[in-house]
Amino acid sequence: MKLIGTSLIVLCIVLSNSLHAQKNSAAYQQWKKEYDERIQKEYLFDVYIPEDMGDAFLQLNKLIDADSKAKFKAAAEEEAVHKLHFSLGRWIIYNWQFYDGSRLSHSLKQLNIHHPDDMARVLIRSYHRYLNKVPLDIKQQVEAIEARKQKEREERMKARIDSSLVKGKN
Repeated sequence: MKLIGTSLIVLCIVLSNSLHAQKNSAAYQQWKKEYDERIQKEYLFDVYIPEDMGDAFLQLNKLIDADSKAKFKAAAEEEAVHKLHFSLGRWIIYNWQFYDGSRLSHSLKQLNIHHPDDMARVLIRSYHRYLNKVPLDIKQQVEAIEARKQKEREERMKARIDSSLVKGKN
């Protein structure tokens, strides 16, 4: 009798996982179809989407007034990136559709920049460098993102280990 009960539970779990996988597969297929359409579009929600980073610079030149651009250009790079992340960066992420996908976000993913916040930071930093005629050095920027993420993973792991050790002592 116990064997039948255990088998029934295993069967329910397998069927549940199978149905869940099919549901996720259909949802993924729908998302992928929409994503593939979005990354081809020049406009999303009546907003022009730059094709690549160079096009983004041209659009930012049009969108940002001369005084603001001069202040941005004169600021230290780290200060400019930090200060503008939650204003210009949020505008870029939202209007250029980094979360749902756009031709610009897709272009940045091809450079191995995947998270919308990282995309915005790279664009802001690169635009600052572009205005100051400094090499963009995208490879170095991507390596810095990867190093920061690795450090964050290591810190989270250390915190988990420390937490486990503290719990084990009690």
